[in-house]
Amino acid sequence: MENKKYNPYDQMLAVLETAAKKLGLNENDYVALKYPEKQLQVSVPVIMDDGSVRVFEGYRVQHNSARGPYKGGIRYHQDADMDEVKALAAWMSFKCAVANIPYGGGKGGVKVDPTLLSKAELERLTRNFTIAIAPVIGEYIDIPAPDVNTNAEIMGWIVDTYSRLNGKYTPGVVTGKPVTIGGSLGRAEATGRGVMLTAKEILKALNMKLKGCRTAVQGNGNVGGIAAQLLAEEGAKIVAISDVSGGLFCEAGLPIEEVLAFSKQRKLLKDFHKDGVKFVPNPEGNQQVLTYDVDLLVPAALENQITKDHAAQIKAKVIVEGANGPTTVEADEILEKKGIIAVPDILANCGGVVVSYFEWVQNLANYYWTEKEVNEKLEEKMTIAFKGVYDMSKAQNCSLRTAAYMVAIERIAAAKKLKGYYFG
Repeated sequence: MENKKYNPYDQMLAVLETAAKKLGLNENDYVALKYPEKQLQVSVPVIMDDGSVRVFEGYRVQHNSARGPYKGGIRYHQDADMDEVKALAAWMSFKCAVANIPYGGGKGGVKVDPTLLSKAELERLTRNFTIAIAPVIGEYIDIPAPDVNTNAEIMGWIVDTYSRLNGKYTPGVVTGKPVTIGGSLGRAEATGRGVMLTAKEILKALNMKLKGCRTAVQGNGNVGGIAAQLLAEEGAKIVAISDVSGGLFCEAGLPIEEVLAFSKQRKLLKDFHKDGVKFVPNPEGNQQVLTYDVDLLVPAALENQITKDHAAQIKAKVIVEGANGPTTVEADEILEKKGIIAVPDILANCGGVVVSYFEWVQNLANYYWTEKEVNEKLEEKMTIAFKGVYDMSKAQNCSLRTAAYMVAIERIAAAKKLKGYYFG
């Protein structure tokens, strides 16, 4: 196992340094990107159903605003901490810059296992957390969105609480809302769709065909499940998929429509049974999904999944990162030496923030687009973003990850240089 405790913020800094040096930037041009502009930690008291009071720890980090308002999700997870949220906020800055949308990066989290809370407790937690961070968010300041273990309903509670505090309805304070209260059509599928579109582009660039492409997907949630579905619709053969319980495997290809329909009933893969389909429980199942003999691997679960211990065993020709930070720096070096092409998270999974931007624009204009229009605009944005990163990679003879950071840092540094530093 890796000796050093994984710190996602250190991982982000390592890639930032590599890309900035490759660009030939003076440290003065990018040193501010090493530090979040603002960090907020809050205590969130919640009255539980039994009348007791529990206090949860919450975070909101605003990394960089050179290109626009802070943008980034809120996650509910028992392992959330400030280092994780800081790293995720920085990745959002780079992701928005790669996609070339006018946002900076932010992120939020609450240290909680939401599966242990009733719906009423979850709502009280969300509303109290919103009250705690309300002074630092707003439709022109910082716009949260769903992330791990949060969803459209939770965004609706945030909109309602924030609007009550401000005395007017403010749907643009968050994205990823239910469509009936200002959400965008196509938003729920956007990250998974972006992963599929990116997979199409990288396979095309490598002269590989998506039709029949043997694919393994780690994660069966809003990103992994939708990516698997859309890839299958494009002709890919999904041979492995996993969730928190373990992995399903079928050499001939999984009946992916059946698997996803089963999962939508909030059932775990360990309870899916069909002739020819093998189930391997975690942690072995998770390891096997990552190291299965496939053409395309989509890690779409949590960060720190592909470590140096896994990298040597990975057989996939191409990796398209659906999750944030799934590959450690040490693992990345091994993959590059093996000739495995990895499309980084800040490019591959930016579909969600692109359509979040579309939702925000629609909220501000109070004019809404069809799902077809949203998907067409998303495809155009993703295609342009991929080309920019791919061209940079070829021009600089570097990995797609380094190239993506180079594109992002160059744009953020240029914006900051043009705006200057305000000294009062």
